This record gives sequence, structure tokens and C-alpha cells, in this order.
Amino acid sequence: MSTANGTPGLSRLRRLAQAPPPSQDVVDEHCDLCNEPIPAQHAHLLELSTRELMCACRACALLFDRDAAGGNHYRRIPDRRLRLVDFELSDRLWDELRIPVDMAFFFRSSEAGRVMAFYPSPMGPTESLLGLGAWDELEAANPRLGEMEPDTEALLVNRARGARQHFLIPLDECYRLVGVIRTRWRGFTGGKEVWQEIGSFFEGLEQRSRPAHARDEGAQPNAAQAAERS
Repeated sequence: MSTANGTPGLSRLRRLAQAPPPSQDVVDEHCDLCNEPIPAQHAHLLELSTRELMCACRACALLFDRDAAGGNHYRRIPDRRLRLVDFELSDRLWDELRIPVDMAFFFRSSEAGRVMAFYPSPMGPTESLLGLGAWDELEAANPRLGEMEPDTEALLVNRARGARQHFLIPLDECYRLVGVIRTRWRGFTGGKEVWQEIGSFFEGLEQRSRPAHARDEGAQPNAAQAAERS
């Protein structure tokens, strides 16, 4: 297990953790590409080589609406949020995924050519060596995972304190959760404040996500996934 390279720095994680609800439109940041002022709620781009998140104004974000526009450099983080209501993940399979804690996110890395697993920790996003056979079993049981956009969408699993929540969400939402834990965690157990913040994060995510069937037989793999399987 190792702390991820190329993930947002502490200042960016702190800003993500403190971001206001989407209804607020306060200008307090600047676009990382053109330096134009942007509201607190704005689009993000992923720099593929470093996996660094970049803030983008509307005009710059529109330039990367299609994967081809960014070439091998940038990819726009999408805005889809799905709450997977019938997700199939047994305790046995969770153990085989080799995640040492009860919360993790999974995404397909085009650079690594495989699915990668990370969990949020007081040290930041930390990679866990994923049991790939277990992932194949998980994806077979939940065909919706074949729809995940490479690099920019993730499966977020929350099993902490008895929860059983599963989301297919933009990657920056995962980093937002990382920011909450990284900046609020105190002592060995985290403390009351961080668990209240984690609860608020998942409550908000529930409200902003639409329900979807993880085992929907109509779910189709994206183009990159289909090519990899051919």
C-alpha cells in the first residue's frame, strides 16, 4: 500500500472538502488554464500524466467535452452521479478485494491499463493492491460498472459503521471525501467532527445522485472497456 502520487495537494483537498453546495455561486477561485475568475462550484479537468485535478472555467471545460479534445493530456471530469441500489458485494468478496478499511474508491486507469483501488486516509488517498480476480467477479455481478468512464469516474463504496452504500460518481467527489478525512481526522479514531462530516458528505451525495440498477442487464461497457476485452 502506498500514498498516491499525482493526487491533489493538501490545499486543493482542503478546498474540495470545504466546497459549498452547488446552489452557491460565489467567485473565489481562478481557472488553472486561463486564470479567469470562477465560482466555487466549477468543472474540473484531470491531467492524465500526473492525475492532478485542475479547476476550469466554463469556456475551458467545454474545450474538453470530448475525450479526443484533450488528447493524452487532459480529460474533463463528468457530472454523472448514480446511487447503485441493488449492488452485489458480499463480505467474502470485499475481503478478496484486499481493502484494509471500510471505505474505498475504484477507477480504471488508462495509463496503468487496469482498475486501481484507493481508500481515503489521514495521509491522503492511499493505494491498495487490488485483487483483480475479485474485481472481475464484482464487475460480472454488477454490469453497470462496465459503464465507468476511464480515469474520470469511480465506484465509491462505503461500508463504515454498518453502512452499505455504493455510488458511481465523478472522481473529484472521491477527492472531496479524501479532503474531508485528510483535514478533519484527529487521533486514532478520527474524532466526532470527522464522522459528522463524513455523514454529511454521504447525505449530500445521496441527494445529488439518481438511483440506478447496478445489475441492469442493459448496462454496456464503454468503448475503452470493450476494446480492452476484445
